[in-house]
Amino acid sequence: MDLAVRLKSDSKQGPLEHRLSGKVIGLLFEKPSTRTRASFETAVYQLGGQAMYLRADELQLARGEPLKDTARVLGSYLSAIVIRTYAHENLIEFAEYAPVPIINALSDLEHPTQIVADMLTVLEAKGALQGIKFVWVGDGNNVCNSWLLGAASVGMNMVVSCPRGYEPNKQILQKAKLLAKDSGGSIRVVSDPVKAAEGADVIYTDVWVSMGQDKERRKKERVFKPYQINAKLVSRAKPDVAVMHCLPAHRGLEITDEVLEGPRSIVWKQAENKLHGARAVLAAFLGSS
Repeated sequence: MDLAVRLKSDSKQGPLEHRLSGKVIGLLFEKPSTRTRASFETAVYQLGGQAMYLRADELQLARGEPLKDTARVLGSYLSAIVIRTYAHENLIEFAEYAPVPIINALSDLEHPTQIVADMLTVLEAKGALQGIKFVWVGDGNNVCNSWLLGAASVGMNMVVSCPRGYEPNKQILQKAKLLAKDSGGSIRVVSDPVKAAEGADVIYTDVWVSMGQDKERRKKERVFKPYQINAKLVSRAKPDVAVMHCLPAHRGLEITDEVLEGPRSIVWKQAENKLHGARAVLAAFLGSS
């Protein structure tokens, strides 16, 4: 967070220090992306490096080359690999065989770089992270999993509200509760979204149907209908509540247009901070100074 804040401030003053000078960063994306791809490519360029976008369907992976072979080869050319993948196991295998840092830009289990940007946004909006009541409403998905770990690490009081059967990963939930004990935060799961939203400093949601879940669309839209972020739900939170969404948003489903475009929304600042978060991650792991 300190590095993200400092680099964001520096970027407003002029060109950034070239911490990635002479380094080539691979972006291996199996899934479509707008914000994550654009933010990482821009961040690499601004830090003086070169980004190489790698579509999985254009590599020999598409013809059956083992993942570990690709990891070894790309790792011998590149300074780091940013991966956006369907299966978290792919990240684990890449990290095992590639001799360079592997950055998780989204998997089916976690989305940690999103949370770096999100936490920066909460810090700017609320002036602090510790003690903030952060309410997640919707699917206990990969973003929720990473938020649990992030919130617990910095002492936030996180409440997750989702339908039964759509709770976050059990192992991550347990780990988050242990982290919260050390940080002074708390983690709770509450099925009733109205109860969860009471006194919230921040309310966060994400799409109900993630990429690769199209077969479940009708069922999930029916089950998640009571978990929509609308004016009625927002009214149960604090008057200065901040509303967040990691985008893309399906207006009229998980969030109404009224709330997304309303005075309590900090979604567009959150999207901007994807760039500042990406720079901080790259500089922290790869920066030369």
